[in-house]
Amino acid sequence: MPGLQDAAFARSVVYVCEHSERGALGLVINKPSDINLKVLFDKVELPLMRADLVNTPVFQGGPVQTERGFVLHEPTFAFADKPREPVYASTMTIPGGLEMTTSKDVLEALSTGAGPRKVLVSLGYSAWGQGQLESELGENSWLTVDADSAVIFDTPVDQRYDKALLLLGLQAWMLSGEAGHA
Repeated sequence: MPGLQDAAFARSVVYVCEHSERGALGLVINKPSDINLKVLFDKVELPLMRADLVNTPVFQGGPVQTERGFVLHEPTFAFADKPREPVYASTMTIPGGLEMTTSKDVLEALSTGAGPRKVLVSLGYSAWGQGQLESELGENSWLTVDADSAVIFDTPVDQRYDKALLLLGLQAWMLSGEAGHA
């Protein structure tokens, strides 16, 4: 919401990957950092054989563990007649259809030209302790919308905030910086 002034979260779109009684974890999907995937791959000493990803920005996923990488991607292994098993060493299946991988093997796959076709790579993540996100929602600090992978993978970065609002039938000018409680 506009009243949220924290620089890490102002006008942020956060894809919540996990939400339980222990807390929540998410990735900001609309705040690119100043490096792209080619630079990141150079830093981890891997070639990047995917020309479609060379200029893709690395995102600021949030203020927690900003040196750690997170790869949000389309499912990598799905057969209707077999149980789903993650392809990479450390992958979380997210309700709604995406996966998040934190192990280097996904970067190694991407470096060879393989790996998931649609990816968003971030450094850092966003986290809320037990009951914290619920409290912030109750204070009208956040709007929630069902996840839509098109916002993440098919929408230009500078339009993701507005696109997420449109999923609620809203535009930014309709929001007030003052929260009301009925």
